[in-house]
Amino acid sequence: MDSIHITSALISVYDKTGLDILVKELDSQHVTIYSTGGTYNFITQLGINTIKVEDLTGYPSMLDGRVKTLHPAVFGGILARRDEDHLGQLTKYNLPRIDLVAVDLYPFEKTLETTDDGNQIIEKIDIGGVSLLRAAAKNHHSVVVISKRDQYYKVARWLHENNGSTTLAQRTLLAYESFQVTSHYDTVIGNYFAEKSGNIHSLRYGENPQQRARFIGDTTPIFKQLSGKELSYNNLVDVDAAINIISEFKNEDPTFVIIKHTNPCGVATRPTVMEAWKTALACDPTSAFGGIIISNSGLDIETAKEIDQLFYEVVLAPEYGEEVVELLSKKKNRIIIQLYSMEMPEIQQKTLLGGTIQQDADLLPIEEENFHQVTKSTIPSDRKEDLIFGIKCVRHLKSNAIAIVKNRQMIGSGVGQTSRVDALNQAIDKAKRMGFDLKGSVLASDAFFPFADSVELAHKSGIQYIIQPGGSVRDADSIKYCDDNEMAMYFTGVRHFKH
Repeated sequence: MDSIHITSALISVYDKTGLDILVKELDSQHVTIYSTGGTYNFITQLGINTIKVEDLTGYPSMLDGRVKTLHPAVFGGILARRDEDHLGQLTKYNLPRIDLVAVDLYPFEKTLETTDDGNQIIEKIDIGGVSLLRAAAKNHHSVVVISKRDQYYKVARWLHENNGSTTLAQRTLLAYESFQVTSHYDTVIGNYFAEKSGNIHSLRYGENPQQRARFIGDTTPIFKQLSGKELSYNNLVDVDAAINIISEFKNEDPTFVIIKHTNPCGVATRPTVMEAWKTALACDPTSAFGGIIISNSGLDIETAKEIDQLFYEVVLAPEYGEEVVELLSKKKNRIIIQLYSMEMPEIQQKTLLGGTIQQDADLLPIEEENFHQVTKSTIPSDRKEDLIFGIKCVRHLKSNAIAIVKNRQMIGSGVGQTSRVDALNQAIDKAKRMGFDLKGSVLASDAFFPFADSVELAHKSGIQYIIQPGGSVRDADSIKYCDDNEMAMYFTGVRHFKH
């Protein structure tokens, strides 16, 4: 049913600011009003008739007000579908139908800001109010739910303009807002208990010393800290980035990744752990200073001795050989972490604009069978693994991003640039400064080339192979340039923006 005429309402609010506007409109529409405690007193002082909830339930408010509305006489009228069966049951048990519920919850969040008294805080956890809101929102096909005071005027206007009725679209919007209110309310309460139980960890500070920070969650299924100072906000952000990229290599030969400000600055895969470490460090020894080191393989003592020569913040590995932890933890501030899992959440979320956005994590498998050769030239079969390696690297770089790889080593990277050609210039410049020969290397791009200028620049630097999503209206220009200069290019059809 779309239009519902309001005949009865239950009102139980903590903050009564603006409530008079709604109550007067309901009274003008001859709506029967049920109310509790202080709300009852407020409405009667307006000269408007209202019925006490205890007269409806047959029970007084009890347990210092903890139990007022939790009764079938209240919830039956809210939750009943407006069909013959449910309405018949209401009639059988002499229960009124309730078409509108208005609740303003106890101010738990504000109470936290004003007192540390545990008893006062606990008493501001609203039980009946949350239950009323959830019940009314669930039955929004038939019930109007008002969950915050800034809705009083809006709903009063709707009722005035529609002769005491509301539309399904209006009720659906109010139901959504109601669940947002109860979700936030429960989150704040959950965080309070998480802090009391030790599942919220206050951090030294946030990204910068002037920013307060805390971690809410449980890392124990993912890793265990073996030694070192407490993980900072920035450490946690970088550790998350490190685990995300190393998960690409969890079933492969020994691989090291070095992270700096969430971007990999060194990535290499080799037959042995020692070779992988030395090759990853060689990608960019300067940026590796003070970074995060992660390995997909256990660390032996000889590799640990090499790592020990570098200043770093955190090292993560699934296993540590005898004497390794003792060696690496001699410098007290170094954080040594044993990695239990390389599996990352399938859903990502972040807060912005006062809300939260969510998306599926970019976990699409990178497989050679999904690469499409679009040029006459091809890459030698023994080099195809660099196509996969390049995409694994570039999708963990901030966009616009370019990764240049050669023999399972990232020899150059362009990160966070405002144009793709700038990212490529940065990657080429870094590779040359680090002493790498670009001839025969693979260029991986997180998104398509809008023009052929990037392909031309790559060719002039010695790059022979390119892998990119494709999809530009000027793809043909890039393909022609590659064909004219015997370069091989592959399209993946998948973009990997990272912001």
